[in-house]
This record gives sequence, C-alpha cells and structure tokens, in this order.
Amino acid sequence: TEKGMFSFFADGHQECCAIRKVEPLRRKLQQLDAWITGQRQDQSANTRAALPVVQEDGLFSTATQRLVKFNPLSHWTSAQVWQYIRDNDVPYNELHEQGFISIGCEPCTRPVLPNQAEREGRWWWEEAAHKECGLHAHHGIKPR
Repeated sequence: TEKGMFSFFADGHQECCAIRKVEPLRRKLQQLDAWITGQRQDQSANTRAALPVVQEDGLFSTATQRLVKFNPLSHWTSAQVWQYIRDNDVPYNELHEQGFISIGCEPCTRPVLPNQAEREGRWWWEEAAHKECGLHAHHGIKPR
C-alpha cells in the first residue's frame, strides 16, 4: 500500500522478490540440510554457465547450518529436458504452450518470442544479462 502496486519496476524487482520468494524460502530451508533445483547452465551465460551439480549454498547457509544445493539438471539442455518430459510423460505447466518458457510471477513474466532466450520473458523491462530473483546467488558459492 505504501509503495504502490508497481514499485518493483523502480527497484529492479529485488524487494518484491525478497518479500514474496526469498524470505519464505529462507524460512523453510532453515529446517533442511539440502534442496534441489531445476537450474541449468544453458539458461543464462551470465549467471548460470558454471553452475555445478552439487554445491554449498552460499546464500542460504548460515554459520550454524551448511546447506547443500543440488542442481541435477545443470548440464542438461532445454532440448534434453523436453525430450525427457515427452519420453516419460512428465506433467508440465501448460503456460509453456503459450510461450512462457521461464515461468515467474505475474506481472513480471511475459511469453518469449521465437529465438529469444528462455529467460527474456522474466523481468522483461530489465537488462537481459542479470535476470535472477535472489533465490540463486552465484557469487561466492563454493562448488563441490
């Protein structure tokens, strides 16, 4: 109410994502020893190109809790993921059929056009190089 419905445009979405995604995940991860993501290296050359399969989570680990983060699809391509989905009849979000290749919250996500990178539909008003919400920090993380 204080900042208005579209305040996320002004701060680069960081506060909005922190409130709605990062802090709730932080609270849950405090109860766990590890978590699994669907991140892939091919999703972003700028932020995910060196993504390891297993890593210590440098964002959510604390002085008293070492949190392990598993990225089992790290070396997979989008084509491999979709082949696996088809071969194994894995359910998927129907928004993919409408061009939403990387699905985030509304209004921060738009469908991508043919030949656009899959994360270009996320935070569409920002520079394409650094599209991360804060759930996956890649600086200072120690690969295993």
